[in-house]
Amino acid sequence: MTQQRILIIDDDADIVKTVSANLELDGFLVSSAPTGNEGLAVLQAYSPDLVLLDLNLPDIDGIKVCQILRRESDAPVIMLSARDTVADKLLGLECGADDYLVKPFNALELSARIRTVLRRVRRSESGNANRQGEIILDYRTHRASIQGREVSLTRTEFSLLELFITHPGEALSRDFIQSQNWGDSKLYSHSRAVDVHVQRLRKKIEVNPQAPRFILTVAGVGYRFEPRPG
Repeated sequence: MTQQRILIIDDDADIVKTVSANLELDGFLVSSAPTGNEGLAVLQAYSPDLVLLDLNLPDIDGIKVCQILRRESDAPVIMLSARDTVADKLLGLECGADDYLVKPFNALELSARIRTVLRRVRRSESGNANRQGEIILDYRTHRASIQGREVSLTRTEFSLLELFITHPGEALSRDFIQSQNWGDSKLYSHSRAVDVHVQRLRKKIEVNPQAPRFILTVAGVGYRFEPRPG
């Protein structure tokens, strides 16, 4: 089996050394960069399967790096930061991160988060295609087509849309969405984190995200995917 590659963008040499050693013991290939600019350069040459991104970098703010990374790669991103407020976590998700881990963190928790994200990616890449009405997911090319229009989705958005279209017409609770896509991540015990991902997905697949046709809010529960005839 091909070893999966992880890129660490963090200027804390001690954290990079410790995390790299643990990930290599887990069987990953690891590369690192101490600045945002260097990290983006390594991204192009290394094509990582996942990126660990520090929020506080010496040259470019981690939020900006994440936004650039999202435009240039579909590799999932786990943001690392000492900032632990709900607002900071939601900001990280809104800029395109797939998960957010507060420093200092336990090595076992980081490993579990990484495997959860990568497992979600593998699940999305299995099979060929799935169609529900006007929406088609192509697992081989990792592309989505909405009403004949190709839509660019991150891996997390693709997996979230997959979850919805495989449960058409069902009211999915936020807890269920969390467990299926992010496991036991403590971040997602706060329902707003799930809402942020749904809002990002709506912006890409809905003509009017304020009046959605596909992903509807179920008051007091969560969300329901409403298939439309294709």
